[in-house]
Amino acid sequence: MSLDFPPLKNDLLLRAARGEQTERAPVWVMRQAGRYLPEFREVRAKHGFFDVCRTPELATEVTLQPIRRYAGLLDAAIIFSDILVVPQAMGMTVEMNPGPHFPEPLNTPADVAKLRAHVDVEQELGYVFAAITRARRELDGAVPLIGFCGAPWTLFSYMVEGETSRTYTKAKTWLFKYPEESKALLMRIADVCVDFLVGQIKAGAQLVQVFDSWAGELAPHHFREYALPALKHIASSVRAQLVVQNLAPVPMTLFPKGATALLPELAEYAGYDVIGIDWCIDPVDARKAVGGLVALQGNLDPNVLYGGREAIEREVKRMCERFKGGKAPKAWIANLGHGITPGVDPEDMRFFLECVHKYSKA
Repeated sequence: MSLDFPPLKNDLLLRAARGEQTERAPVWVMRQAGRYLPEFREVRAKHGFFDVCRTPELATEVTLQPIRRYAGLLDAAIIFSDILVVPQAMGMTVEMNPGPHFPEPLNTPADVAKLRAHVDVEQELGYVFAAITRARRELDGAVPLIGFCGAPWTLFSYMVEGETSRTYTKAKTWLFKYPEESKALLMRIADVCVDFLVGQIKAGAQLVQVFDSWAGELAPHHFREYALPALKHIASSVRAQLVVQNLAPVPMTLFPKGATALLPELAEYAGYDVIGIDWCIDPVDARKAVGGLVALQGNLDPNVLYGGREAIEREVKRMCERFKGGKAPKAWIANLGHGITPGVDPEDMRFFLECVHKYSKA
């Protein structure tokens, strides 16, 4: 399927994701369409969170809000959705009160039987595809559009814990008590993620990112045993499906928050073009760890945005200098080390973007 979209005017992000050294670092922010924006809060005052996700017109509006507000400063839009639409597609109920809550989590492997045996992503997640196509058209080529999904381990954790956890006791109990059943569920989630990402690319996504928000909660040997095979499966299977369906390849980004010790293995074996790093590693060390295999993305601590203009400028300058230091890969994408938080002043976000433009020039 070929969709007719307006020509892209700003391809900085895509060039960096392909490993090209760019005239400055492209910049976007995780959760850039979100609660820190008053225009987003106005939408949410009238609509439930998942109602916005499921309504293409609303999802498109929210996706474009930061692009309009920060015209000329952001180098990408990311579709407004949530990683937990995949468990919903698999048959689980997810509520936002205000954080995610699963009324019926998977307590034992026997509960897996409650999940849909087969997930038709067009039927269950077609609203995301419709939002992507609509947003891609309404962007009018201003910047690329990013699609995404959660990583299997992160989704597994939510599905078993039933909510955000500090200890991950239930999810890790599964790994210790039910290792084979855990691996089977992780791969089952991964298969849905593959179909979901391919569907997003068909709908118009020009880069896709896999969010492994809880990667750092696993011991390195457990990450290798449980999380990494599913991540590799997603990367290789998405690429294979694009070939089969005669679709052009798009760059793929992995954000394994907290898994800095595993960067060398992730760069060599996971199969992604870009790896996102959090603020707990120096970009120079990250470059050494990944060699010339991937581009990097990151990594300012989101809390810097509460520190005032002097701190923002100082830390952005430092980040840019560290990313530009060292050896290959020279390509990098400026971002926060995690998502922007709700209390940030939108004008401080603007100042952050302006500082990246100023200090990231090659």
